[in-house]
Amino acid sequence: MSFVPPGTGWPGDPATPDTPVALDPADVRRLAAASDTLAELTARQSVCRACPRLVEWREEVARVRRRAFADETYWGRPVPGWGDEHPRILIAGLAPAAHGGNRTGRIFTGDRSGDWLFASLYRTGLAAQETSTHAGDGQRLIGARVVAPVRCAPPANKPTLAEKSACFPWMARELALVARDVRVVVALGGYAWQAVWPALKDAGYALPRSRPPFGHGAEVEIAYDGAPVTLLGCYHPSQQNTFTGRVTAQMLDEVFARARSLAV
Repeated sequence: MSFVPPGTGWPGDPATPDTPVALDPADVRRLAAASDTLAELTARQSVCRACPRLVEWREEVARVRRRAFADETYWGRPVPGWGDEHPRILIAGLAPAAHGGNRTGRIFTGDRSGDWLFASLYRTGLAAQETSTHAGDGQRLIGARVVAPVRCAPPANKPTLAEKSACFPWMARELALVARDVRVVVALGGYAWQAVWPALKDAGYALPRSRPPFGHGAEVEIAYDGAPVTLLGCYHPSQQNTFTGRVTAQMLDEVFARARSLAV
């Protein structure tokens, strides 16, 4: 088996053997729209098989495994949204990595990007622990939730336009289900900035007529049902960005401290 079957005891697995599986983009749209709770939605996200190329890749990686993790069982499934069920802060970013979330079963967990992200969230009071290593490690987010525009690790970290489109309803529905609580949305990187905009619109947020350009520290005032919400831009804590110094720990901390102050 090249992935963890749902309902077999993986810590935090949101699905059961009876969770309905999306087999194509039409199924994704139908099952996302019919999800009335986050629990139902994340269960369905975690068993999705709508994109053949991504399914083949994530399961091949889980079967072959990297030498450093050769003795580990890989999750090998889509990585669902994770965190507080009533978040004041929503964090969106391209996240599932072949040997990160695809291995650990938790978004932004098991790779260097996650190491930087969770350390910053901990320093700014949004995470219970400094590290996030694996599902079931005791980590939890405090008033925050993390989502991704694409739930599966793509080859070369580059999902196709069709794969992005197929996955879109999962994020749009998640944004809708938490909208009444959210006061800040943090987009990690230009890709997330672009991807979250139509999802916010689909979820019922009031947006400016045109999308402002992405930038680190950029702020855009949006709203939901008359309540003010702020969209914040933040450089993605990718290995390339952190190694080159384009983003530093202080820069991340400043964005999340700002998010926390706006979310009160």
